[in-house]
Amino acid sequence: MKPGRQRLDKWLWFARFARTRSLAARLVADGYVRVNGKRAGAAATAIALGDVVTVAAAHATVTARVLDLGERRGPAPEAQTLYEALGEAPG
Repeated sequence: MKPGRQRLDKWLWFARFARTRSLAARLVADGYVRVNGKRAGAAATAIALGDVVTVAAAHATVTARVLDLGERRGPAPEAQTLYEALGEAPG
């Protein structure tokens, strides 16, 4: 992966949009994730700072701007520094 980029499934897991990385990959594969308005085709889709990610999870649809790529899956307060929530719609 190029510097300044990260796999989408890994970022979703780090940012706590999914409990496991395999569940994050499944969200992408099942078509529940968009990057910059376009459906993400694969879990390996590269994302960068400033990208807008929309996740249509079972409990809500969340739109977030990527602020940081992260290096690990840390506690929730750390995960929340990875993105800026732009909006949330009830699922």
